[in-house]
Amino acid sequence: MDAWDIVKIVMQIFGGMGTFLIGMKMLSDNMTRLAHGKLQRLLGRTAKSRFAGVGIGTAMTILGQSSAFTTVMVVGLVNAGIMTLFQATAVIMGANIGTTLNAWVIALAGSDITALFLALAAAGVFITMFSKSERMKSVGNVVAAFGLIFVGLKFMSSALTFERGSDAFNTVSGLLSSVTDPFLLLLLGIAITALVQSSTAVNAIIITMAALGMVIGGGGNSPLYIIIGSNIGTCVTALLSSLGANPNAKRAAVIHFLFNFFGAVIFMAVLVCWPGFADTVLAGIFPSDITVFGKEGLGPTLQIATFHTLFNVINALLFLPFVKGFVWLAEHIVREKKTEAGESEESIFDPLDERLMRSPSVALGFLYHETGKMFSYAMDTLDTSFGAFLKKDTGAAEHVSLHNARLAEANRLAVSYLVKISTASLVTEDERTVSTLHYVLNDIMRIGELADNVTKYTYHYVSDELVFSEEFLSMISGMYEKIKRLYVLSLATFLYKDKTSLGAVDALEDEIDRDRRTCIDRHIKRLNEGKCQPQNSGVFINLVGNLERAADHITYIAHSVE
Repeated sequence: MDAWDIVKIVMQIFGGMGTFLIGMKMLSDNMTRLAHGKLQRLLGRTAKSRFAGVGIGTAMTILGQSSAFTTVMVVGLVNAGIMTLFQATAVIMGANIGTTLNAWVIALAGSDITALFLALAAAGVFITMFSKSERMKSVGNVVAAFGLIFVGLKFMSSALTFERGSDAFNTVSGLLSSVTDPFLLLLLGIAITALVQSSTAVNAIIITMAALGMVIGGGGNSPLYIIIGSNIGTCVTALLSSLGANPNAKRAAVIHFLFNFFGAVIFMAVLVCWPGFADTVLAGIFPSDITVFGKEGLGPTLQIATFHTLFNVINALLFLPFVKGFVWLAEHIVREKKTEAGESEESIFDPLDERLMRSPSVALGFLYHETGKMFSYAMDTLDTSFGAFLKKDTGAAEHVSLHNARLAEANRLAVSYLVKISTASLVTEDERTVSTLHYVLNDIMRIGELADNVTKYTYHYVSDELVFSEEFLSMISGMYEKIKRLYVLSLATFLYKDKTSLGAVDALEDEIDRDRRTCIDRHIKRLNEGKCQPQNSGVFINLVGNLERAADHITYIAHSVE
């Protein structure tokens, strides 16, 4: 075998790996689209049950087709304050179990069902091209993705398919068997997985080599050491993702590493002390000459898939009772940084974490909730300005101005995040939500601006020494009480998308409109009777007009659920 032959083999292996990874990414994206909304519901059920967390982590990984998908999402959710470390630990354990499904699919790729998947890939392409239904397009993409995965596996296996005894076979086998030390094989698994950012890809390579009858290391347990290393190497993705995140998010990534590290220590100890584990236990479950789906000799591939499953399931069972211990250890490894008093600045909502973009529907759900918090913040600002008017407190203007500056910054970040979400592949429902939130964010900003207007009327109220009757102050106070009730109704309607409340919202908004007309009519009557100062008109009419406009924007937010 000359140098050019080696280059061609390497290029074909990497080409196959690239095709495999593209297929996995395509499968993950479209499975997530098909699971639209289900991930959010799953996450909401973690509660305080560690068993529920494991089940949810397993389900999320199967849906996302990647443990890295789940762990990075968990880091983002912890960083956003949506998930606690206790919940995250259980979900991470479940993610490791969920990823074992991929090893079984890859192990069976050598059977005669491979041709079926390749045929389905062609069908998937036609479904995607000619279907008008978004859901059917996603189904077609899932089928096509399976085809790409198996095409990638075939590329890798064909690159290493040599006639036994040939110079090429002996050269490749010699390279594979040159590393026999268990700990070097472990490090090799860690390094390759960290490089390609996918333990599934590393499993695919090992399973492909096993299917071709190639001896890795000294044989026996040698491939298993690489599999253990791949489970540690896959933690790099979450660790890198946690850089720049808050301490709790870093702790979630550390917990993922600790779980796999301690599991690796236990299994390495067992395998080093029991050199015949693979030949005794795994070969006993799946003999080398076993026939599956009409294909003989799949035993070595199924043995590796079995070990991968045993590694993650046994670790989960061992460590599940010690979830709180993992949290405690992570909190001591990643400590809170001490900050000086007054150093932190009040924020309207939690940071918008781009890790959540791995599932656009989850990211959008998070932003939807945070938009509700912005709505409340804007209403608090209006409360402050109106209360200051009644008290003739001009000092509140600075407070309102600061609130509006924070509101403007939050709006800028929210809009930027919406634009990023828009670039993802969204289902129609999510596209409508993105459009809705743009309008809602604009309405929220208008409420803040109206609060600022009220502070200006307060200034004129005081500086011009205006005098308003108790009747007028009582009327606008009553009008504002209705606005507050309208806000409570609208916020609940928006957050829970409860269309049944829209009738009550509209009825209350109509009352506020009538109150504005009544206030102005009575003011004009008092002017004509000489009971009111003419210079009051500017503040009076503009104030009730601005309050009525605030009610309009509050109503628009409620109607955004339609």
